[in-house]
Amino acid sequence: MTLARLQHLLAAAVHVRVACIGDLMVDRYVYGDVARVSPEAPIPVLARRSEATMLGGVGNVASNVAALGATAVLTGAVGLDGAAADATRLVDDAPRVEGALVTVTDRPTTLKTRFVAAGQQLLRVDSEADGTLSAVDAAALRQTAVAAVAGASAVILSDYAKGVVDETLARAVVAAAGARKVPVVVDPKGRSFAKYGPVDLIKPNARELAIVTERPVSTDAEVEAALAAALEACEARAILVTRAGAGMSLAVRGEGVRHLPARAKAVFDVSGAGDTSIAALAVAIAAGASLDEAVAFAILASGVVVGKLGTATVAPHELIAAELDAHRAPAEAKLVSVAEAAAQAEQWRAEGLSVGFTNGCFDILHKGHVQYLDQARGWCDRLIVAVNADESVRRLKGDGRPVNDLESRALVLAGLGSVDLVTSFDTDTPLDLIVRIRPDVLVKGADYSVEGVVGAAEVQGWGGVVRLADLVDGYSTTAAIRRMTGKAAG
Repeated sequence: MTLARLQHLLAAAVHVRVACIGDLMVDRYVYGDVARVSPEAPIPVLARRSEATMLGGVGNVASNVAALGATAVLTGAVGLDGAAADATRLVDDAPRVEGALVTVTDRPTTLKTRFVAAGQQLLRVDSEADGTLSAVDAAALRQTAVAAVAGASAVILSDYAKGVVDETLARAVVAAAGARKVPVVVDPKGRSFAKYGPVDLIKPNARELAIVTERPVSTDAEVEAALAAALEACEARAILVTRAGAGMSLAVRGEGVRHLPARAKAVFDVSGAGDTSIAALAVAIAAGASLDEAVAFAILASGVVVGKLGTATVAPHELIAAELDAHRAPAEAKLVSVAEAAAQAEQWRAEGLSVGFTNGCFDILHKGHVQYLDQARGWCDRLIVAVNADESVRRLKGDGRPVNDLESRALVLAGLGSVDLVTSFDTDTPLDLIVRIRPDVLVKGADYSVEGVVGAAEVQGWGGVVRLADLVDGYSTTAAIRRMTGKAAG
């Protein structure tokens, strides 16, 4: 997909309405720090730092639809409990999400609580019931779901096997959509795709496809055979299987199978990636994309979301940035403006990650620099490095410096695995930059005292820490220049 076509689809998405119908959940994240093991049992003790609550299940699908610029009409079931109040509040507060929630009397709202430290989940606790709904509740939900289809540009059935998306509801929704020529895409669960009826697209993952067909799905050939068997056993017009790092494989009835590679991306958390891809598929199809374009759009969106923590969403500007980055070297993608660095730092903190910051000239990169940055990265989840601009180096170090210009120094730093972002500054100190980025961890070399580190008081003032990294004796840019000058003179 070209950048121009991507921008066209994102502009068209603003006029799209997607009915999101299925199993609604509330996702709660409890973030904290682990510094010791419990004396009562061999388990970590989590010191609670913060908490976040968001919509999960079909709620996360709706959030992804809205994040892409479309309007989501959310239909799901909630109980008579505190989690239902959370779900209602989250729907009311969400831009471009219209709630059509049905209160049921015989089951709780599905609640999943995850405990997270250092960006990793320690434990998940589920509160839910997955049996069939009562006849009265099922009828009310079915009526609400069919009403949601009216005026929709596309329909998503998000089935998490919690009892909401049964065959009766699925068939009623598909019939209503078919009468209006509205496409229906399905995120399935269970041992059969047949219950969904003549939908436009079913999107299982590889494991779900293997369960339905009772076939292996490790190779392209095995996936092709499984997709053929799945199409034979259901009425869907197409099946798209997501295969993690292997990308996606699309089978269209009567057209064979096409294998589509994944976008190379560092995977941080796959929670909700399926929700993002099904939302992207529906939005793209409703916006006028061909099926191949919609799949490319979904691959792009899911490639962005796996780099985030938890049930996350993807915004249009992130898709455009990802498309641009796909044509840049990995190191170049780390080079950002101060404003971009500050925005990314804020996003990382929202995801429960700690942000580190250090700065320097980094004129001739040497062993001491590499070890210093490795140690700095060990104290945080993400490390931002600010590099002195050329004129700033000249004021600090004198004529003849820097040896390497800003672009060269920044690009070399960006090539290190320990560095997540590189930005620059042209002032004598990085204080303004530190205040904008608000790091959780400020790192300088051990030749400083904590009190002498620029920005130390500010970082400590908002609850951050200052760390002094070890220096490697005998390694410095000045020493390297002296050795080179001496050799040249001889």
